[in-house]
Amino acid sequence: MKRLILVAAAILTAGVLSAQNYIIVNSEKIFKSVDAYNTAIEQLDSLAKQYQGQVDARFNEVETLYNNYQYQKASLSSASRQARENEILTKEKEAQEYQESLFGKEGTLMKKRIEMISPIQKRIFAQIEAYAKEVGADLVLDSSNNPTLLYNNPAVEHTQQVIDRLKEQK
Repeated sequence: MKRLILVAAAILTAGVLSAQNYIIVNSEKIFKSVDAYNTAIEQLDSLAKQYQGQVDARFNEVETLYNNYQYQKASLSSASRQARENEILTKEKEAQEYQESLFGKEGTLMKKRIEMISPIQKRIFAQIEAYAKEVGADLVLDSSNNPTLLYNNPAVEHTQQVIDRLKEQK
């Protein structure tokens, strides 16, 4: 019986000790501390505004065609109406395809985002991994934008240490 209690106590102690091999970092705060990331985000935002202006211009053209068609509809022959409707639908489809080519999952903006942000992500994640190995952490939890993380002890929060290491690396 004593042996069973000792084994149970040993297992519980080992469980408590192993449960402490984790750290918490706030990746959003880490990313925002890196100048290259902030610059990339600004450039991507600027590019998105530029692309949105181009998309808006195409949809404005479609709207103008439609408004002109509505104004002239009564005086057009059936064949002319059909031709104008087809033209409007074609222009609208082209505008939607153009929008998708810029903002879609495989769009120009996403490709640019991957090109600009991936190297920064790799550097930051490598630094988090190196730091975790250095402090003996088996697990790294990210507290940024995580609605399920209800509480974390400041003693296990290591965001600033990772930021400091990134700054040293420059």
